[in-house]
Amino acid sequence: MSLPQRSGRPAGTGTRHLVRAAVALTAALALLSPLNATGAAAADAPAADVDVRVNTQASLGRLSDTARGVNTAIWDAHMNDPEVADLMKAADVGAMRYPGGSYADIYHWQTHTAPGGYVAPGTGFDAFMGTVRATGAQPILIANYGSGTPEEAAGWVRYANVTKDYGVKYWEIGNEIYGNGHYGSGWEHDEHADKSPREYARQVRAYAEAMKAVDPTVRIGAVLTTPGEWPDGIVGEGDPGDWNHTVLSEVTDVIDFVSVHWYAGGADTTAEDAMARLTRLPGELREVRSQLDRYAGADSPRIGIALTEINTNTGGALLTARPNGLFAADAFMTALENGVFTVDWWNTHNGAGRITTVDGETDYGDMGMLSSGACAGDVCEPAPNTPFHPYYGMKMTSELGTAGDTLVAAASSAQDVSAHAVHRRDGRLSVLLINKDPDAARTVDLGYEGFVPSAAAPEVSRYARGDGDITDVTDGTASASRVTVPPYGMLTVTLTPKTGTGPGASDARVPGTPRLEAVTDTTASLSWEGAAGAARYLVQERDGAHTHVVGETTGTSVTLRNLPPGSTHTVNVLAADASGRLSGPSTPLTFTTGTPPDAPCAVTYHRDTSWGNGFVATVTVRNLSDTPITGWTVDWDWPADRQSVSSGWNATFHQTGTHVRVTAPEGAGPLAPDGGSTASFGFVGANDGPNPQPTVFRLNGAVCSGG
Repeated sequence: MSLPQRSGRPAGTGTRHLVRAAVALTAALALLSPLNATGAAAADAPAADVDVRVNTQASLGRLSDTARGVNTAIWDAHMNDPEVADLMKAADVGAMRYPGGSYADIYHWQTHTAPGGYVAPGTGFDAFMGTVRATGAQPILIANYGSGTPEEAAGWVRYANVTKDYGVKYWEIGNEIYGNGHYGSGWEHDEHADKSPREYARQVRAYAEAMKAVDPTVRIGAVLTTPGEWPDGIVGEGDPGDWNHTVLSEVTDVIDFVSVHWYAGGADTTAEDAMARLTRLPGELREVRSQLDRYAGADSPRIGIALTEINTNTGGALLTARPNGLFAADAFMTALENGVFTVDWWNTHNGAGRITTVDGETDYGDMGMLSSGACAGDVCEPAPNTPFHPYYGMKMTSELGTAGDTLVAAASSAQDVSAHAVHRRDGRLSVLLINKDPDAARTVDLGYEGFVPSAAAPEVSRYARGDGDITDVTDGTASASRVTVPPYGMLTVTLTPKTGTGPGASDARVPGTPRLEAVTDTTASLSWEGAAGAARYLVQERDGAHTHVVGETTGTSVTLRNLPPGSTHTVNVLAADASGRLSGPSTPLTFTTGTPPDAPCAVTYHRDTSWGNGFVATVTVRNLSDTPITGWTVDWDWPADRQSVSSGWNATFHQTGTHVRVTAPEGAGPLAPDGGSTASFGFVGANDGPNPQPTVFRLNGAVCSGG
């Protein structure tokens, strides 16, 4: 029989007070200024059409040992072929998820059965662990929520970690449980009479208690919807909120990570659609972290985010084709740069689907990274375990670095050329360039902040048309300052630092991750663990691929002042040794300031209802000053690019970019002083992606409290 495609889903789813003197900063600022490579192309060479800037002092976090992952499924007869472990090891895969998406909620580990589904021979748990160990990876196991019990899950923990000593760390509770029919559409098996998010939260607590009683070191993951993706924002009958807010309000003290899934679209999603839609992912992941911050507070950094399924679409075409290989590389790096500790591709093998021709090659409509050898009609895939393009996309990301290396900011001037960078522990810098133009090569000028390349020629790896694998390029055409990326191709350029430069030349080690000790509307107090060899510390704020110093101290804490109310900041800390040479950057911290408690006005923003890509909201304004206000305006800025007001009532609405101004209706009476009266207005909004609440409102220009 042909292997089953993945279960379906609903249509359309898928600082400034500086504690430094100017003289003290002179040397540091010199170190922070852009440092461009000098080995440029000849003066008469044609101009580059893309600029890429890399800032090694802007950390986006560290690569984890589980960064690259894949899904495996018990209906896949080839999941434990020896070739699988060899291929995954070659791509530095560090995580393998089992027993296979929605199958997890019908799978009973002890009997290796999945009532209602197909179980292939040789796919039992011990056989799977043999492949995991041969790969050098870690398993991510999904405990059966749909038809299982906490006791069954605890028994699996006992067998895996006590009886067999496998040391399985990561355990999810169920797969896509929000797809159990509670919101009208159901593909996920769930035998609980109560299918609400509150019941799921209650069960997560029970599962966590039972499983950690067996092995306190296991890490428990709860299933969330991805902000901006169905059914985010929808409140079921009798529920206190949508899925994420209901679940997180009750489980953050017992979980260790959350699991989200992301697909670029439905069956008809084109390559261009998928790669463009990837720009939504950073905002959606930021909103997951914001929700964790809201409910876990100071404990939020302990809770990780796992992107345990990703692909361009949920079935159809453009799945084994070259553009999906480009998407895979871009998606893995984008997610890892935005706080995810593992990205797990769906799937290792999956089975043939709709047959099409893409970029002159047969696309088998297969969501797997490797061929299963299956046929669709009279068209058959290549031999089992033949890699498809997404495998090489994932493998190309392994050219960038390994666990413990630092993801750093990279910015491209062109929408169709993506750039990602990793500063390695040995001082080298690797830059991945992805050309999504199918017709034209792109010439890229490379510039650097915080890194000075040596005169040595860079190492270059390529995956483009005509390449059967990741290929070393030795023709000498690439330099530290300029490279050309083939159409529909990828290059990884690895540079060595000039002797005596970079963090390796500093006596100071990397400081600890900054912690937010206190935050007000205009200040933020930070602290961090000190670093050996540090004479002082610089706190930097990141804006894209650029950074600027916002604080300096000889201690391990600082208060940043004069921050705008309701503003979001991403900072990291560098240590300087006695000679002013800088360490590498700490892992970043993102925080948002609040609103003033003694403001002359107060605003309440309430989302009344939501349906994933639209919502209705009511805003209530109160004048707390001692004089009445006649003829008011209320202003706010949307936190996400694709939020908007579609229509409204009880006021006049105008939006420019992300800024919204609401004006009192003609004939509106004054707002009484001291909160004596209110003005309310409502609107229908739209969101294509995450829908976070505005962080600050202004009444006639004055910042209000609340929100």
